[in-house]
Amino acid sequence: MPLEVLKRKFVNPFLEFISDSRSIGIVLLICTIVSLFISNTLLGESYLNFWQHSFHIFENFNLPHSVLHWINDGLMTVFFFLVGMEIKREMFGGELSSLKKSLLPISGAIGGMIVPAIIFLLFTSGTAYNKGWGIPMATDIAFSLGIASLLGNKVPMGLKIFLTALAIIDDLGAIVVIALFYGSEIKIVFILLCLLIVAIILFLNSRKMKFGVLHIILALFLWYFMFNSGIHATVAGVILAMLIPVSSLRVLENKLHHPVYFFIMPVFALANTAIFIPDAGFTIFKGMLSWGIIAGLLLGKPIGIILATWLMVKSKLADLPTG
Repeated sequence: MPLEVLKRKFVNPFLEFISDSRSIGIVLLICTIVSLFISNTLLGESYLNFWQHSFHIFENFNLPHSVLHWINDGLMTVFFFLVGMEIKREMFGGELSSLKKSLLPISGAIGGMIVPAIIFLLFTSGTAYNKGWGIPMATDIAFSLGIASLLGNKVPMGLKIFLTALAIIDDLGAIVVIALFYGSEIKIVFILLCLLIVAIILFLNSRKMKFGVLHIILALFLWYFMFNSGIHATVAGVILAMLIPVSSLRVLENKLHHPVYFFIMPVFALANTAIFIPDAGFTIFKGMLSWGIIAGLLLGKPIGIILATWLMVKSKLADLPTG
């Protein structure tokens, strides 16, 4: 087949597809459906074991040791780095450039954590499950942005930025809750090492040094120290994003956009939706634990976010995004 025909039939349609903002959500949905389907076929056990497979050599270096952990703690740090840069860019001349605009996603995230927890407690009051109120608090940022992208240009840019900021703040809030209430041991030495790396990067920025190999090495150390500190490793991605000079944001975002949204996110979806549903799986709906989680997420999230943002706008403490 001539090169020109090959390009016209395969390459051009592929490039057109990945340039469409809706394609991110489409790929995520396809990966989710495929993963759920395989998990519940004869190949299911092998498929689940693949994601849970451990590389014990990494345990000696205090690194993630399963495929799933490398995806969630490693690859997703790059995802948080990308969305963190998008947030920072909006903080300098964009939809989050004023205090009133920044307060909206912050309040929305807080409302979106508190109300689901309250609803969960109402369902599980007096049971052994009431200590699980932290379960419905977090928003899955990857899937949130993927679903929003399905609507394409019908979603105003201001709303996409609001959702991104809200989801990041929400995830950070969930990490704090886990650290404070669910026994995650914080290791001060590694926290101090993280601060040291941050100080070095700030020094490099003050010397006007361009983002390069040295920054990448320091970023890897930051990730390693964060991973071992007792705080989720993906926080390192957000911190690093906030340290990137504004002038370098657009270039780095463009370089990472396609690898993140068309490799990291699909792999994340495949790994995290590898769920086996047993024949008696629907019996879980008879318990208050399941209904507490479902009601907390399906009702608590939108009610909490909308109520908090409505109160902030009504009291004129925050402004709605443009459009």
